[in-house]
Amino acid sequence: MNILIIRHGEPNYAIDSLTEKGWREAHYLADRLCKMKIDEVYCSPLGRAKDTAKEYLERTGRTAPVLDWLCEFRGKLDVDGETKRIAWDIMPKTWRNRPLLHEKDHWTEDELVQNGNMIEQYQRVVDGLDQFLAEHGYERDGDCYKVVRPNTDTIVFFCHFAIQSVLISRILGLSPVDTLHDFSAYPTSITTLSTEEREKGVAIFRCNGYGDISHLYAVGEEPSPKGRYQEVFEEEKTE
Repeated sequence: MNILIIRHGEPNYAIDSLTEKGWREAHYLADRLCKMKIDEVYCSPLGRAKDTAKEYLERTGRTAPVLDWLCEFRGKLDVDGETKRIAWDIMPKTWRNRPLLHEKDHWTEDELVQNGNMIEQYQRVVDGLDQFLAEHGYERDGDCYKVVRPNTDTIVFFCHFAIQSVLISRILGLSPVDTLHDFSAYPTSITTLSTEEREKGVAIFRCNGYGDISHLYAVGEEPSPKGRYQEVFEEEKTE
């Protein structure tokens, strides 16, 4: 099985859609996807993800069922006992120096997590993902997957950066705090996870590509910086 996780195009958050550039990115993305063998397509319930999928779906006559657990991840951490911050928006000195946050089996024990709502939000996504994969032939079994119906289907998720980070953390066995903060995926980027079955009946997923935007480079479209903070601190003062 191959899972393609696609982040939406450059967003216009005010109207939950795309900017003019975002629509161009979605067009170039559709050009690429139309050349690929894709078996199933699913989408977040939010407008910016649906709009990113729109041209591809129209050109192929496909539909993309909405999966509520693909909605943008809104888990929050408790920074100082009063301030709740979205899990991907924590200052580096706060999360880098807390060892528990980086352990896949113990990140939930950290005080920042315990006092927020990230655990329940994470579990909601994990439950949805595990059920989806089981229905497609791969049942979660510890940190591996029991292969019930082996297949080479290619499935596409149109969604968001933070939810992508959570999905990756579950599938690859990483702390979501690390995937939320250590990776950055440009708008319309494609991340590919594929099963590998070296032992009969036992599979894992491997990441074959993260944040691929070759469809933009091919036509000279610069990647959007949306989703990244400034590279140099002084840039913040000039914005």
